[in-house]
Amino acid sequence: MHKSGFVNIVGNPNVGKSTLTNALVGEKLSIITSKAQTTRHRIMGIVNTDDFQIVYSDTPGVLRPNYKLQENMLAYSESALDDADVLVYVTDTVETIDKNNFFLQKVAKIQSPVLLIINKIDLSNQTDLEKMVAGWQAILPQAEIIPLSATNKFNINYLQKRIEELLPESPPYFEKDALTDRPARFFVTEIIREKILLYYQKEIPYSVEVFVEQFEETKQLISIKAVIVAERDSQKGILIGERGQALKKVGSMARKDIERFFDKKVFLEMFVKVEKDWRNRDNLLRQFGYRLD
Repeated sequence: MHKSGFVNIVGNPNVGKSTLTNALVGEKLSIITSKAQTTRHRIMGIVNTDDFQIVYSDTPGVLRPNYKLQENMLAYSESALDDADVLVYVTDTVETIDKNNFFLQKVAKIQSPVLLIINKIDLSNQTDLEKMVAGWQAILPQAEIIPLSATNKFNINYLQKRIEELLPESPPYFEKDALTDRPARFFVTEIIREKILLYYQKEIPYSVEVFVEQFEETKQLISIKAVIVAERDSQKGILIGERGQALKKVGSMARKDIERFFDKKVFLEMFVKVEKDWRNRDNLLRQFGYRLD
């Protein structure tokens, strides 16, 4: 008997979805920062054994969209409700229970098993946690509630066991040696974007996108040419920095992580260009890999 299924991870921004995904997959596929809206795409990580294949999906944090990019991000989260064999809804001990109630109402209607994760329990106490569990039971009575700490990997093994038990019988959906559905270039852009999120302040990380113009691999070296797209000339100046120092610093940080990811020497060139209002332009969103329905 072989089991396979799509286990989709959804929830509000900053509750720890990407940290949880990486812990379940056993690889760093999703970038992680303390800033909201770090995840922009739906990213699959595939776990294989002889007996099962679990296709995990990390999704953007749920939000009410203000521009087309955010509309796409919400569409990724909503699509995860439609094709989940097991839905993992992540909350934490900090956020209010009724945040983004419009999305919770959709979660309440799905037929698939729902595992409701209360993350960051290391930041709470037993009394408050019991109140949270009771509150969530009232909102999502069909869900099985699992408190855990993704950062400390507390109760992750129990969650993995429950997911395996809930998987339907099915042949694998992907080749057994597959780790993700995303190409190599995607992870280059995500690593660079993570460094931008960590290095720059205010609106800069939310106003930029990264795409790989050139990716050439030999046995010894990967040569990459990446472009950072900003919305305004003033942002371009901040990204480059005085005498190019800011861009050099981000490039150095990114190159080291890309080398770790591919386990190979990397030559990385980065450029900055301006595309006004790119977050609302369909042609550019398509070029950057966003799905426009």
